[in-house]
Amino acid sequence: MFASFRLSMAWLHTWFGLVLGFVLMAVFFFGSLSVYDREIDRWAIPSTRFEPQPMPSFDKLLEPAFRRIVPNQAALDEARGRSNSPLPAVMPLHEWGAYTTHRDPVLTVWSGFELPDPKDPDNDHVYGIATLDPRTGQALPDDRLKLGSQFFYPMHYSLHLHWKELGTWIVGLAALVMLAALVSGVVMHRKIFRELFTFRPRKHTQRSALDLHNLTGVVALPFHFMFALSGLVIFAAMYFPVGETMLPPLAKAHEHAESLRTGLPHEAAGVPAGLASVDAMVAEAQRRWAARGMAGDVGMLTVHHVGDANATVSVFRAGTDRVTLTGEGIHFKGPTGEVIREDEPVNMVDGINNFITGLHLQHFRHWLLRVLYFAGGLAGCACIATGFIFFVEKRKKQHAAKGQAGSRVVDALAVTTVTGMLIATATMLVANRLLPEALPMRGVWEERIFWAAWLLAFGHAWWRTAPELQARVAPAWAEQCWAVAVLAVAAVLLNALTTGDHLLKTLADGYWPVAGVDLVLLGAAALALVAARRVRQRARGNVVDGTGTPAGRDTGRFASSHAAASAPAQPGRAPQMPEAGHA
Repeated sequence: MFASFRLSMAWLHTWFGLVLGFVLMAVFFFGSLSVYDREIDRWAIPSTRFEPQPMPSFDKLLEPAFRRIVPNQAALDEARGRSNSPLPAVMPLHEWGAYTTHRDPVLTVWSGFELPDPKDPDNDHVYGIATLDPRTGQALPDDRLKLGSQFFYPMHYSLHLHWKELGTWIVGLAALVMLAALVSGVVMHRKIFRELFTFRPRKHTQRSALDLHNLTGVVALPFHFMFALSGLVIFAAMYFPVGETMLPPLAKAHEHAESLRTGLPHEAAGVPAGLASVDAMVAEAQRRWAARGMAGDVGMLTVHHVGDANATVSVFRAGTDRVTLTGEGIHFKGPTGEVIREDEPVNMVDGINNFITGLHLQHFRHWLLRVLYFAGGLAGCACIATGFIFFVEKRKKQHAAKGQAGSRVVDALAVTTVTGMLIATATMLVANRLLPEALPMRGVWEERIFWAAWLLAFGHAWWRTAPELQARVAPAWAEQCWAVAVLAVAAVLLNALTTGDHLLKTLADGYWPVAGVDLVLLGAAALALVAARRVRQRARGNVVDGTGTPAGRDTGRFASSHAAASAPAQPGRAPQMPEAGHA
């Protein structure tokens, strides 16, 4: 089928990358935003713009807050479908939990309730979730959407396609394809180190797009490989649920055996009992961590079998000082405060899994590495976007001559996925600042505006890529870049007008969560303006390459590191641009 193994890898790289590149673009972009999800939350919810707080007192602040938490209407409606009986007015408590990070001013808390007569014994709880101000214990309005942690981050791994976990399966397939594309890309490139330093922005679009595609792919290659692989590892139990699907009796038996081995009761005793001072248990856990030379910040605290003689309290260490995702939990008897056990060191397999997971989720405190994660994600976006552009530029003349619409379809989807996604995101930020604070279901409206803006961007992209049918530059790219610039600047200005936290103030105060978001928005606006100008210039034929030749008139003097052996050019004709080793 192919003349060489290298050409077969080029075919795989092209078509696998194209088909699932649209998914990977969203995964990379929203993954980049998720690096700073907590900071975006602060920008989106001005009432949370204060410094990160430690885990507050359980006895004085958390326990009263837990007792006020009830499931919202959506959770109750969903729970009714999982129960064979009507839900009682008051359901028995099962667990309490609180979670925070070193970047979180607010505290996420939840209460779990036992579902009566469940259809599935393994799915027998309903939860109420709240966000607390840890300084006062007061709950924040539950209709405010945390744009970073509740929308952008889930978009990264689930695409918000929740039916049958479809989005997570699609992302997993895309990650697997990405690994294949990375390996095939390395096979194709015979001069990979040269391409690390090659970028000719003043060449014609096809050449400069390929240079940038190679450059961003090579520079961030270890990052891209690590994140694709670690993402698959994180969801391995979902993709291969052997314990839940093929060995459920064995899995249940293992749970009970672990309960006996660790001393942590699996079931409630059915005997009411009070709860000893949890603050004293936290202090004891911190003392034990300090004795082992570990940082003593509490990241998560849970209480199981609330109000029962078998109640247990578990205190877990925050993940600020290490990559591996382990909590070094210490577990106590709830009624007495007696230590039951400390988590033992994990085996080598679990340790590797925890390290890979921690490397992906980045709970550790390291500002420079976080910046590199963000830059690596954007490099992935640039690599994919330039791959789209190269694909279209290589084929549009041939498709136009044959009356085919393939390059136009790909270009419309590329515009939607690249600039359209930016438009939707910026529109969501603008809506966040414009919607009335008292608007019911405010977070739902923000989500609707995001999807509506993205749909409009697709409509515009399809309309304004029609010139591709005549092998001309589509105006959609430049027009949507202008829209991105306007919306990004508008978001910064609206934040200043509606909150008073303008950029000069946040920079002077050193409040980087808000200042950083504003600076990135302004940087995105500047890049969008530059991109719009360059696209317009190329459309008019004004861009000149390094030899003085107008862009689009290739003299054929470039040397491609991707080229397979090709025949000499015919007199008067420029040689075909090779596509990453394609014949």
